[in-house]
Parts: sequence; structure tokens; C-alpha cells
Amino acid sequence: MRINQHAYQTPPQPIVPKQTKKFEETLTSTELKVSNHARKRLEQRGYSLAQQDMTTLNTAVNELEEKGSEQSLLLYKDLALIASVRNRTIITALNPDELDTVTNIDSTKFVRELKGLDRKETQFTDRLM
Repeated sequence: MRINQHAYQTPPQPIVPKQTKKFEETLTSTELKVSNHARKRLEQRGYSLAQQDMTTLNTAVNELEEKGSEQSLLLYKDLALIASVRNRTIITALNPDELDTVTNIDSTKFVRELKGLDRKETQFTDRLM
């Protein structure tokens, strides 16, 4: 070990923080997201959610959040969506015929506004309500 070893070392580099959302922005984020899994499930079933649908679903998630829900089943038109209310994310999408048993939810919301869902198929399907 050299006596002046520290003199040959490079000076420490300053730590530069990563560009991330501010804590306050994260807390007040109210935008509803669709997970990749849910997006794939929607595509497989021939659905797409328009901006108006997302606004309607966002309003429903806001109501559920006010009531303290964490995981919810959203029944919207001829779709069943499982949403993480806490994370403001649609986790998966189901057809009504796939709804035999749903677990790990603490609430169910019938979303009544029926505008804007584009059906890629022309086939008529029964409504949930």
C-alpha cells in the first residue's frame, strides 16, 4: 500500500438524480391506464376503448376510489374489466361468458354510460345489463 495512494484516485463524480415524476404529481395522477395484458385481451376480443370510454371508466374508478375500493370488477357495455383502483390500471378484460367466478375483488361497478365503444366485429352481442 502506498502512502499517497489517495492522490492518484480520481475525484468522486457528482450524483445526478434521474428525471422522474415529482412525488406530488404521482399522488395526484388521475389518468386511468390499460396494462399490456388488458390491451392484448381487448384486441383478441375485437374491442377498442375510445377516449370517451376511458373518461367514463376513469369516472367510475374515481367513485370506487372515494369508497375505498382496491380491486374492482367494472361491467361496461358487453365487457367485464378488472381494475386496480389503487394503481388506476385496467388489469384484464373479459367477455360476459367468461364470468363464471371472479376472485380477489372487493367491489363491482355497473358503468351505465353507453357511448363510444367501437366494436371491430359487426356481429351483435347481448348486453350485460
